[in-house]
Amino acid sequence: MTEPYADLDAYREATADERLADYLDFLRIPSISALSEHAPDVRRAAEFVAQRLRTIGVENVDVSETGGHPVVYGDWLHAEGAPTVIVYGHYDVQPVDPLDLWVKPPFDPRVEDGRVYARGAADDKGQVHLHLAAAEAWLKKRGALPINLRFCFEGEEESGSVHLDRWLEANRARLQADVAVVSDSGFFEGNLPAITIGLRGLMYAQIDVTGPHLDLHSGGFGGAVRNPATTLAEILASLHRPDGAVAVPGFYDDVRPLTDRERDQIARLPFDEQAYKQMIGVDALYGESGYSTLERRGARPTLDVNGLWGGFQGEGAKTIIPAHAHAKISCRLVVDQDPARVFELVRDHVLAVAPTGVRVQVTLHSSGPPSLTPIDHPATQAAARCLELIFGQPALYIREGGSVPVTASFERILGLPVVLLGFTPPDDQAHAPNESMRLDNYENGIRTVVRYWGELASLPR
Repeated sequence: MTEPYADLDAYREATADERLADYLDFLRIPSISALSEHAPDVRRAAEFVAQRLRTIGVENVDVSETGGHPVVYGDWLHAEGAPTVIVYGHYDVQPVDPLDLWVKPPFDPRVEDGRVYARGAADDKGQVHLHLAAAEAWLKKRGALPINLRFCFEGEEESGSVHLDRWLEANRARLQADVAVVSDSGFFEGNLPAITIGLRGLMYAQIDVTGPHLDLHSGGFGGAVRNPATTLAEILASLHRPDGAVAVPGFYDDVRPLTDRERDQIARLPFDEQAYKQMIGVDALYGESGYSTLERRGARPTLDVNGLWGGFQGEGAKTIIPAHAHAKISCRLVVDQDPARVFELVRDHVLAVAPTGVRVQVTLHSSGPPSLTPIDHPATQAAARCLELIFGQPALYIREGGSVPVTASFERILGLPVVLLGFTPPDDQAHAPNESMRLDNYENGIRTVVRYWGELASLPR
């Protein structure tokens, strides 16, 4: 029997070298959305994506202004009677620190041992690019897509998606669809194909502790004033109990308990805890007592210190009492937790434990709600069939600890079910030095998406 997608696979193979070169060009753009000095680069990446959409035959392409970095929109809507799908990804990337741990500069991509190494190779430029390739195969070989597609590529995902909700609200009319497909997730341990059904939300804040007007000589003032750095350490230590649970009053009030069935599903996942420890380079795991590592990693809320600074940090010694100290903290949140309420709880706790003699301020930086997708939705099941067909193994259903704010926004603002169909390997080192994407995941991701559009075309709207 003839393979129904043989011509599209042949096109993918015939254009492999040209496509890889284009992928590497995309990775060379330092589109770091969190750093204002890279705003022109973020814009350049948006224009890169927009031009590729136009080239492959997508219509109504627009580098749409948001008040921050733009959203790149485009559509192809000629499949009468077929479902309409929003395809989401993001073209911005994380900062690259610490730079000295990169084998090569992060925006000088290298191809080695079947991987592409560069910032954004996996998260998320590789997945944006494979969607462009899948659409190109359909449009160049057959002149049409089997379904209607609306592309929505964001430029602020790595800096909190601050303007996205407002843009979605303002563009409801041109975002009408049946389902959203978000490719900003990955496979399970061992590179097993997986569909992410749960994502945690995020609350990100900064704590500033200020004491004297300027740094003081510790010999002349030590013992006479409260030290902001010591005070900050005490505040941070108060955020957790000895058993790993968050100590902020009310933090767990809205947490939906895991059911016995959910815990059983998580326990059945093929997770090698020893290999996990070796991969991340620790000799012991730690977290909230009473829960497994996978439960703590994807289905329970957390509070972490992400950055900590203050006082003298140069070479040698400088005997001072620092005038101020600072910390960045974040909470990963689960279903039913409201980021705004969690911020208020954390802020109120920090201010309550703050002593006299210093001034303490807690500022919200960014937030996003959690998301949970039904396994039995037809679009989810269609994705699972395509993954199994291409990767040769049944897809696992997993919960991930990261946050993709747009998933909850698609559900809440547009009323759409969301399928998290991502292809990055679990050892991609996203957000870390030497980020990489497996080329077989990338190529087979294209094949999967090609078939997924065909599979969705056969489903009722």
